[in-house]
Amino acid sequence: MAVELGRYGVWALAAGWDGRGEDAAELEELGYGALWLGASPDGSVIGTVGALLEATQKITVATGILNVWTTPAGEVNDGYRALAWTDRFLVGIGASHRSVVGEVYHSPYQKLVHYLDELDVPRDRLALAALGPRVLRLAAARTSVAHPYLVTPDYTAKARELVGAGVVLAPEQHVVLEEDPARARELGRQALEFYLGLPNYTRNWLRHGFTEDDLAGGGSDRLVDALVAWGSLDRVAKRLREHHEAGADHVAVQVAGTGDTQAAYRELASALA
Repeated sequence: MAVELGRYGVWALAAGWDGRGEDAAELEELGYGALWLGASPDGSVIGTVGALLEATQKITVATGILNVWTTPAGEVNDGYRALAWTDRFLVGIGASHRSVVGEVYHSPYQKLVHYLDELDVPRDRLALAALGPRVLRLAAARTSVAHPYLVTPDYTAKARELVGAGVVLAPEQHVVLEEDPARARELGRQALEFYLGLPNYTRNWLRHGFTEDDLAGGGSDRLVDALVAWGSLDRVAKRLREHHEAGADHVAVQVAGTGDTQAAYRELASALA
């Protein structure tokens, strides 16, 4: 069986989790089923994973993602064995981006295949960052969790059709708890700015109905509204539920913008209960 993720999880940068065992325990009590440690550049994040697992009792801790170009498979195998005392560690891997990796970035699909061959981690403890159809199919064939990032419920529906019922589909969703449209979109554009320069994402958005005009100028209102769930708690909760209605098993929620993110997750938990 795949690792248990629950209906909703929390996605936040790995660097922000150091020393936050009490926060992780609170999120567990609030009903979140997984902590996604995002943008994990290398195996050094395994120490943070272990600390969060020790601070909690039921929540799954996932790397989202370990970069297959910068993290030797042997390091991942060693890290997994070091945490063999728990079944709550989900090893998330991915191909990252050429602008992050550099010129060594070539044949990313084949790199993923070879990396999976080298891993000594059970399939039911593996997640794969997946956007395009080919990598989604690879996730379904070789791992237990497909983890698409910055996608819409419409994308989730198409991904479910493609992967079938044999894999946990766990999309990430950006959230801004701001009801003023101008301010919410401003915060949404700030959150999207980095990703608008990454072809892996922009190609995926173009595949799913957006245009080059939508990608220009920091992103059109249409793009921001589609990729960032903003507004009242009820409006944001509705978007998160739309992923489930479209076929998601789990939604990794990333609170963007400014303010107390822990408080935002508290508020969201009450709206999603």
